[in-house]
Amino acid sequence: MAMRLKTPLCFTVLALCACSGESLDAQHAEFDVTTVGQFETPWALEFLPDGRLLVSEARGTLKLVNADGEVDEVGDVAGAPEVSFGGQGGFGDIVLHPDFDANSLIYMSYVEFGERSRSGAAVARARLSLTATGGTLSDHEVIWRQTPKVTGQGHYAHRIAFGPDGYLWISSGDRQKFDPAQDMESTLGKIVRLNDDGSVPGDNPFAERGGVTAEIWSLGHRNPLGLAFDAPGRLWNVEMGPAGGDELNLVRRGANYGYPIVSNGDHYDGRDIPDHHTRPEFAAPAEFWNPVISPSSLMFYSGSEFPEWQGDAFIGGLSSESLVRIEIDGDSAREAQRFDMGRRIRAVEQGPDGALWLLEDGRPGRGGDGYLLKLTAP
Repeated sequence: MAMRLKTPLCFTVLALCACSGESLDAQHAEFDVTTVGQFETPWALEFLPDGRLLVSEARGTLKLVNADGEVDEVGDVAGAPEVSFGGQGGFGDIVLHPDFDANSLIYMSYVEFGERSRSGAAVARARLSLTATGGTLSDHEVIWRQTPKVTGQGHYAHRIAFGPDGYLWISSGDRQKFDPAQDMESTLGKIVRLNDDGSVPGDNPFAERGGVTAEIWSLGHRNPLGLAFDAPGRLWNVEMGPAGGDELNLVRRGANYGYPIVSNGDHYDGRDIPDHHTRPEFAAPAEFWNPVISPSSLMFYSGSEFPEWQGDAFIGGLSSESLVRIEIDGDSAREAQRFDMGRRIRAVEQGPDGALWLLEDGRPGRGGDGYLLKLTAP
């Protein structure tokens, strides 16, 4: 049972303003922060039309949370998929079908077992039947699998999003294997675009090649852990770089973002990777970080709780223990503020009332668990 702490913490959050490579100048800004619940290794959250929300836990549990601030009940949703938990793997993202009110479909990403100690990300859809204190998933259908399954437990990425045109988008990490990000016979290190049933749209950039190549929208990604659409309907992603070089990218049709051939960071063993400017044929990031922020998630804000931030992007930071606000100007982006949250932030979402909701990472998090936080204007 998750724990509900109703008293707002109302603490001052340190806001840091910076551009890439520049020193940080300290300012102060205040949030009212309410701790809503405590979860074991939480990974993603998604709001339901009735105001409740779903929280995925990486070990394979899906929780239904009453977020009205009055009831401290949290229930399990039965029927979650079996997952391969370990390293960076487990139960991942959750999103609702655009017509959820009519079809009750939710989409889930997770890591599944393979042969000979191999694993890979998968995306499944199921029908969600809700009760007052929980629910059930039924009619499971796996609609996509990361190709190929490989050894190791890193860089699955597996963020998912529906676009305004109804297509399903999936971020697929390079699985710490480097070269597959440039291999067109692999979906590792790619952004994938599908119809809502997992079939391939005929106008995908490489559709005529068939096979898994037809799924690819863009390539040359490392570990894209954030995937979101801005108000004009453009897709952006944020991804972890190697030793330096975290990236925010405007995702373009058929574009190659260069990894591992180029990066604004270096290999962990100190070997140099040429910067993006040395190879102009590769798409360069709209913003990058060195030192890194270790991005975990991405969203664009459109609410009324913080009207001055409408149109801005927010990134959860893991090693930076931060919430990063990004200002967008056309195709350009810049870090505008960095809020020191004092904990690794795994996910950020906007609630129905315009509040910002954060999930602390449960690895390590407070006491080994992660808290769900609601941020409102003071």
